[in-house]
Amino acid sequence: MTAETTAPATARPVPLTLGAAITALEGAALAVVGVWDMVSALSGQSKQMALNEFGGAVIVLLGVLPVLAARALLKERRWGRSPAVLTNSICLPVAYYMIESGGAMIAVGAVVGLLGLVGIGSLLNPRTTAALYTQREG
Repeated sequence: MTAETTAPATARPVPLTLGAAITALEGAALAVVGVWDMVSALSGQSKQMALNEFGGAVIVLLGVLPVLAARALLKERRWGRSPAVLTNSICLPVAYYMIESGGAMIAVGAVVGLLGLVGIGSLLNPRTTAALYTQREG
């Protein structure tokens, strides 16, 4: 055994893992909303069937990007951070308007806003930056 094989692999920082998990959750939720929109159009619940089918497909595709970004972050690829931060930033105005609508949406909006803030904070954490932008020997 050489020193290279016995050296422990550097562990992924917790903030990076947390940011990736939150981003994946947001992407998956967005994709579920898109599928829901398409299913409601196909089941006849919507009066604008073609518009909802197309809109649902677009929303599903928009949900794929955060999931891919989260996967890249888990592999410590730099490119994943920008779309992940953007996704988490978009959560803030969405949360605001959910809270403004009142009712049960206040609680949902608070959760969405909290996830967005925690996601941004974890993705911009100095440990995350160090993990993504340090030079790797290889």
